[in-house]
Amino acid sequence: MYKLFFHLVFTRMDPEAAHHLAFRWIRLAARIPVLRTFAAAALAPRYEELRTEALGLRMHGPFGLAAGFDKNAVAVDGMAMLGFDHVEIGTVTGEAQPGNPKKRLFRLVSDRALINRMGFNNDGSAAVAERLRTRTPVFRTVVGVNIGKTKTVPEAEAAADYVKSTERLARHADYLVVNVSSPNTPGLRNLQATEALRPLLTAVREAADRTVTDRRVPLLVKIAPDLADEDVDAVADLAAELGLDGIIATNTTITRDGLKSPAYLTSETGGLSGAPLKDRSLEVLRRLYARVGDRLVLIGVGGVENAEDAWQRILAGATLVQGYSAFVYEGPAYARAVHKGLAARLAASPYATLAEAVGADTRKAAA
Repeated sequence: MYKLFFHLVFTRMDPEAAHHLAFRWIRLAARIPVLRTFAAAALAPRYEELRTEALGLRMHGPFGLAAGFDKNAVAVDGMAMLGFDHVEIGTVTGEAQPGNPKKRLFRLVSDRALINRMGFNNDGSAAVAERLRTRTPVFRTVVGVNIGKTKTVPEAEAAADYVKSTERLARHADYLVVNVSSPNTPGLRNLQATEALRPLLTAVREAADRTVTDRRVPLLVKIAPDLADEDVDAVADLAAELGLDGIIATNTTITRDGLKSPAYLTSETGGLSGAPLKDRSLEVLRRLYARVGDRLVLIGVGGVENAEDAWQRILAGATLVQGYSAFVYEGPAYARAVHKGLAARLAASPYATLAEAVGADTRKAAA
């Protein structure tokens, strides 16, 4: 039903307008008690065998919503209603900003992909922090907060900008993510170089610790799939050295290899997400797990279209898995299908728990 609606309605709409329309429907449904109860019962069934502990947090399962969909923390309950086990909001910047000029979001239907150059459009860390502070949760879910650099802040002052967001948001975050990998903010990816990343991550960790004194806020870094293998290794080593809690692999890519969509779409600038990202994201994940093992929590994202993709991420080394672009194509039953398929794959596997399955294929390959 959704796929027919998508082809008849959404494909005729501007992608960003379609996103906002769907977003309004989700938020509205989550506000109506009877409707949200029935929706959650249908779309968010719980599988006891998928219960997951990661980052010191207990979750209903390993599958969450990646940052970018709910930039301003306005639909956390709506996304939990649809079955996502954790919701990563953002990317949030120190100051509010409108993002890049429209048109800035493009569907590549033939490739089951998206290109975006949104540019971190968001309400800013002060407004989002207040929204999270006053939020009354309807559904229990883990909320991650993804932070990035304000566009107008010079690269040399990036750490102070991240610290500002950390001081405002850390107390409201179940975990915190430093995003240095979006291709849509000039100079941002330069911060992935270890000489720039070390002081940045150190400053954010210190800010989180002095802001939140009654618990440790887990801190992760999100990296690009376009990093060279040796740079992936360097970030992994740095994250382990600094005592970070995890790495998210990966953000969107600037490559356009092997796409089937028309050139007028594939030539658009911005980050490519969705199915074409699958192989490289999985490759980076395997490399990270081979490097750090169980010392860090790895979150696999990029081209996760179905339960098999999620299962492959787990076997490669991901404790948690996230989706985004496939949600656009699969619709509201996306998370339910992933959970059902994961439960079936776990039951058919030699592993008693999901935790046993994490990294199993990567360990075998190294043996």
